[in-house]
Amino acid sequence: MNVVGVIGGSGLYEMEGLEKVKSVKVETPFGDPSDEYVTGMLGDTKMVFLPRHGRGHRLTPSEVNYRANIFGMKKLGAEWIISVSAVGSMKEKIAPGHIVIVDQFFDRTKGRPSSFFGNGIVGHVEFADPVCADLSRVLSGAARKAGATVHEGGTYICIEGPQFSTRAESNIYRSWGVDVIGMTNIPEAKLAREAEICYATVALSTDYDCWHATEESVTVDMIIETLRNNVKTAREIIRNAAPRISARRGCKCASALKFAAITDRSVMPAKAKEDLSLLLGKYL
Repeated sequence: MNVVGVIGGSGLYEMEGLEKVKSVKVETPFGDPSDEYVTGMLGDTKMVFLPRHGRGHRLTPSEVNYRANIFGMKKLGAEWIISVSAVGSMKEKIAPGHIVIVDQFFDRTKGRPSSFFGNGIVGHVEFADPVCADLSRVLSGAARKAGATVHEGGTYICIEGPQFSTRAESNIYRSWGVDVIGMTNIPEAKLAREAEICYATVALSTDYDCWHATEESVTVDMIIETLRNNVKTAREIIRNAAPRISARRGCKCASALKFAAITDRSVMPAKAKEDLSLLLGKYL
């Protein structure tokens, strides 16, 4: 059975046509995920939903336990993750309400655990192309079918937050050529790659950050209002995408860990091997 994960706002699992819905609590070696997962069937596809910030939006971007969230998705069998994320636009052409299917990330976070490796096991995964091109193509088509204005490709700069950018920061980021700005997709994308899960982002543009001379500076009210309008579109994108996601993966994501662990097997600590057995077991 094809299992597709969705990480985003807590309203996204309230979808028409989702059957056999249940909540699942998952334990991981890395602590508790943001909340219980909601599973259900969308046609022949099993869906696994998780509110990134917890129900009621209780967790700041820095407080989200990204490792537990991704590990839990892996434990529930997800081979694909659709990240639905609110972002600020850094380019005039990406207006509030538009959708960006990003293909690159720039990491400006500061202290978030960004790897499952450590504690005696060293691993390095390829991350030059940080999203799954196959999944991104499906999402682009699904977004167009939903009637959204879609921008294919773009760089998402991830900042620590929870504060929004200063005008100086916003203008410097723009000079770097980034397309959108957010606070959550790193280390999410890195961990998905380490877990050999195909990952792609549906970035919902909510505002022009604070660089735009003729627009108001970004506020929470502004973001929430635009997000409410975009939730229907996001649901429709997921509904359109799910049956088009192949159960057979031919991308590099599926074997990202094959040569990643470089620590001599004989000196790997037993506890670390046990913690990573879900990810590394088939290679060890």
